Amino acid sequence: MSSTGSWRLARLAPLLAAGLWLLPGCSRPRPVLERQISRSPVQRTLPRLGFTLQAGAFAKVENAARFSQSLQAQGQEAAYYASGDGLYRVRFGDFATKEQARARGEALKAAGVIEAFWVVAPDGSAPGAGGPIRLRPLDERGLRASLVESARGYLGVPYLFGGTTERGFDCSGLTGAVYRLNGLRLPRSSQAQFDAGSPVDLDSARPGDLLFFATGGGGRISHVGVYLGEGAFIHAPRPGQSIRQDELSERYFQKAFVGARTYL
Repeated sequence: MSSTGSWRLARLAPLLAAGLWLLPGCSRPRPVLERQISRSPVQRTLPRLGFTLQAGAFAKVENAARFSQSLQAQGQEAAYYASGDGLYRVRFGDFATKEQARARGEALKAAGVIEAFWVVAPDGSAPGAGGPIRLRPLDERGLRASLVESARGYLGVPYLFGGTTERGFDCSGLTGAVYRLNGLRLPRSSQAQFDAGSPVDLDSARPGDLLFFATGGGGRISHVGVYLGEGAFIHAPRPGQSIRQDELSERYFQKAFVGARTYL
């Protein structure tokens, strides 16, 4: 952990809202009947995030993951990401106003939990955050490009950190973080993400859409990845492996593929 990423995690509990944002994303699948069944598309929109907080500058991704997990365990939706300057940062919370976000950040700072924080606007800007400022594009094409860029930023990040109990990203945790960093809130589990999207044929899928798989057979949704276009996608494969890019042309994924979903 870098000097600017000093945390006292034990003191988070009294300052953060109750509830849990756990990581069951690729487990407990239930059956689905679709595999590329044509249906009338129903356009759905995802909830958009309000103001969030950004804190930390971790030299090691494991430390950013641990801090994110501690926030999640206290009811705060959190995502860590590579900021482009060689450090990993964490964004968390969802506040209706800038004042509410700042008040929470000041409380954490006063308690010594964080050394500094920045309020991130709904457009993704965080002045003075220490890394490149990337505004979330408002047009669909730009947003899709930003989703792909965010997903690529996780390539090589391990699925698990610090043994068997501290989890980095499972498959739907990765897709949720990619969308969250672009101001959109996905449901937590892979099945819920599947249900929340609008069906799209694979030939019509575009970068930033999500691909869903039944890796255990039986048509049960159990895995999800971010589509890059031209048959490629990024996903968190399984414990012990790093987040990586694969091709739908591989026999394993062809056999397990259930369908694509769009949210834009």
